[in-house]
Amino acid sequence: MLRQQLNDALKEAMRAKDQRALATVRLILAALKDRDIQARTEGRGDGVGDQEVLEMLQKMVRQRRDAIELYAKGQRQDLVEREEQEIAVIERFLPKPLDEAESDEAVNAAISELEAGSIKDMGRVMALLKERYPGRMDFARASQQVKARLG
Repeated sequence: MLRQQLNDALKEAMRAKDQRALATVRLILAALKDRDIQARTEGRGDGVGDQEVLEMLQKMVRQRRDAIELYAKGQRQDLVEREEQEIAVIERFLPKPLDEAESDEAVNAAISELEAGSIKDMGRVMALLKERYPGRMDFARASQQVKARLG
C-alpha cells in the first residue's frame, strides 16, 4: 500500500514539476530499495513490509529535525527551509500522529492491560505500544513516559 502511494507521489511530483517533492520521494524510494535488498539477503524474499517502511519514514523525519537544529545554530536558514520542506513531503506518507493526550492514554492503557508494575515490564509495554501504534507514536517520548510511570 505505501509502496503504491510512494510511486504515485513520484509520478505526481514529476507532472507538477515539484523538484523538492520529486527529490524527496526519490530519496525515500532509494532508501526503501536498499532495505529491500538487505531483507532479501536475510532470506525475506518479499522485501520489507509497511511497518518497516513507516519506521524508516519516521527515522528520516527525525534525521531532518536533527539537521534543522544544527543548521539553525549555524545560521543556515536556506538549509533549514529545505529540511522543513522535505519533512512536509515525508509526513504525507505517515499516519496522523497521536497527540499528547492520546499518547498518555495509550501508555496508561498498555500498562494497565499488561498489569505492569516495575521497570522490568518496560520491554513488554513498549512492544505492545509498537504493535498497536506503528507510525503514529513517538516511541522515544513514550519510552520516557513508561519509565516515569513504572520507575
